[in-house]
Amino acid sequence: MSKDKQRNGTKPKPKIKRLRLSSREESVSDPVGYGRPPRAHQFKPGQSGNPKGRPKGKKNEATMLDELLFQRIPVRQGGRDLRMTVLEAIFRRLAEDALKGNIKAAGFLFNRLSSISSDQPQQTELMDDDQAVLKAYLNEYLSKTEKDAKRG
Repeated sequence: MSKDKQRNGTKPKPKIKRLRLSSREESVSDPVGYGRPPRAHQFKPGQSGNPKGRPKGKKNEATMLDELLFQRIPVRQGGRDLRMTVLEAIFRRLAEDALKGNIKAAGFLFNRLSSISSDQPQQTELMDDDQAVLKAYLNEYLSKTEKDAKRG
């Protein structure tokens, strides 16, 4: 038995041989340093350095309103199922309320109409010939509706 075993009552540790690369082998391998990690620690092909990616960030108020108001929803109207945007459904509801006598709904709709029409360019006036044709058509239409009203 060896002297070490007798003193501590344990086995002696085996000696580890350390291999050192020759200068020729070191030059063959990839250089390691700033911006050049060892080959074992580099990203593998197809592996991202930022797997979760950039955070999406917060949406601003205009983006949220756009997504909300232009989202298509199912609506039942007159026994039919329709799909329309939230904004269109709101305007339809306001129009229904205005017809039922809700003054605030009517005022809101008229304000929206006037602001939209003021944004659009003014239409040019009709020529005299066009006005004459429209008056003749309107008179004919009104006379037909009056006759139909007297009959029914």
